[in-house]
Amino acid sequence: MMQNMSPKPPKPSVGNGKSIMMIVVIVLVVVVVALLGIMVYPNVKDKKATSKVEEGIESDAYYAVFLSNGQVYFGHLANITESYPELTDIYYLQLNQQQQQQQAQVQPAEGDQPELQEQTQEKDPELSLVKLGKELHGPEDKMVLNGEHILFYEKLTEDSNVVKAIGEDKEKEE
Repeated sequence: MMQNMSPKPPKPSVGNGKSIMMIVVIVLVVVVVALLGIMVYPNVKDKKATSKVEEGIESDAYYAVFLSNGQVYFGHLANITESYPELTDIYYLQLNQQQQQQQAQVQPAEGDQPELQEQTQEKDPELSLVKLGKELHGPEDKMVLNGEHILFYEKLTEDSNVVKAIGEDKEKEE
């Protein structure tokens, strides 16, 4: 009778098992640290971008704020990085009603036959700058905006027609 002569696998030693466990623990720690880094990095990046945006806002400058409903407001902007930025010393443009005039003119055409042509004369739209607070419902001169509806904002220069008109309006009030 022949005995099965296959070699027996060597038994793992106690020291060998500890080193495998140590490698597994190290790999798990590295994976956890990497996942935490991936989750935290966007927040840190956003905070840096937010602070740079907030640093760029000048409290005494006028800004034009364009909203998703087509409205544009002018004023001093604050808390732009928050969900609900604030606008103070607010003005907006109001379109004055204009009348379009249509005239019919008779002009001689080829063959001496008169031809009727309509011409439309359009006036340039008349805009006026209105200070918030003078409306019928008498709002305060502070507006809290939904940040999700701000399309963009622009800082107005000192020689802007809007800033000049605001200055003139303030002189009248004094």
